[in-house]
Amino acid sequence: MEAPLYPDFPLDPSTPCGGQPAFWVGPRHLAGDDGRLYDAIADTLSGLGWTSLTIVRGRHEPDEAPEDRQVLRSTVLHISPDALRWAQWSLADEPFHLGEPPIAWQISARADTSSPLAQWSAYFTTDVPGEAVTDFLVALDARDQPAVPLAGPELVLDAVAAHGWLRDIDQPQAAAMDPTFTSHISLGEVPPLIQDADPLALTTEADEAGPAGWQAWAEPALGAPCLWAASFGASVPHDLVAAFAASLSSTAPVLRRVLPEATQERLLRAPAI
Repeated sequence: MEAPLYPDFPLDPSTPCGGQPAFWVGPRHLAGDDGRLYDAIADTLSGLGWTSLTIVRGRHEPDEAPEDRQVLRSTVLHISPDALRWAQWSLADEPFHLGEPPIAWQISARADTSSPLAQWSAYFTTDVPGEAVTDFLVALDARDQPAVPLAGPELVLDAVAAHGWLRDIDQPQAAAMDPTFTSHISLGEVPPLIQDADPLALTTEADEAGPAGWQAWAEPALGAPCLWAASFGASVPHDLVAAFAASLSSTAPVLRRVLPEATQERLLRAPAI
């Protein structure tokens, strides 16, 4: 069982000046995004040299004060220098949901700039640990050809097994979970609306299974709402999913000031002094 390293410290203590103290927290897959999922990823992309664009749609009346402007829709889009990969912050765009939580980041790539369409997309909801999304993006940025597969699905399961995750007894070649059976990663039919350029996605009959892609999620308690979810289109290269999975399952603690309410009691934590 997991328990606080320092049980006498409150889970969300306040300091005399009103700021939130930091904790080293584990396991990472239950630590949430610290309320910084946009900032953490945007800082990483800026460091990689990606360009950010903000698109704001709304209505602006003459002589109207800026604070009164009716903004209907806004998008923050980050584009790699070669324009083959991009990441979109979706929360401001009335996002769709993956399970219960809303999708926060959509990350896509294409084979060449002659086509405006993505070869694949990956989706991450709120409370996905920012470290895992960051490592996914760093691996994507390092690839010369972001849409070409380089390895098989076994690489993903090997990544989590190396950190103590257990292969599913019924699907040892397609699924694994953490030792507390809270977080899962599985290769199977992707949910509706997950974009992918695989032509099989367009030809599948209603009674047929579509292309298989990786899904990951954390369910703090049986039947409880998911804390977070991530979905990878069928054409997302397995080595990129493995980079996400390795980071997600890492036993290294992460720095947090805000802990998810649903998993507070499951987290090991120590004050960051």
